[in-house]
Amino acid sequence: MAPNDITFFQRFQEDILAGRKTITIRDASESHFKTGDVLRVGRFEDDGYFCTIKVTATSEVTLDSLTEQHAQQENMTLPELKAVIAEIYPDQQQFYVIEFQCV
Repeated sequence: MAPNDITFFQRFQEDILAGRKTITIRDASESHFKTGDVLRVGRFEDDGYFCTIKVTATSEVTLDSLTEQHAQQENMTLPELKAVIAEIYPDQQQFYVIEFQCV
């Protein structure tokens, strides 16, 4: 079986599959994804494959410049989004937004 290209916490799987989560915000270690990339997606917890996505856009963002639109694309409120990002990436300010759609 092919390896997964990107993983998400299992708690986001349902939102991704339903099209409610259409972006992911990552640190520099995952800034290499480009528009047009087709990625196998797995769960972070067990690396189990659950879908394939196509990257539709990428951009840079800081924690302070996150907007309500980012939160909506993540299917969260803005305070929830900022808290999740701070929990996953403590002490970081620069991030990379990967917009995607399931294929």
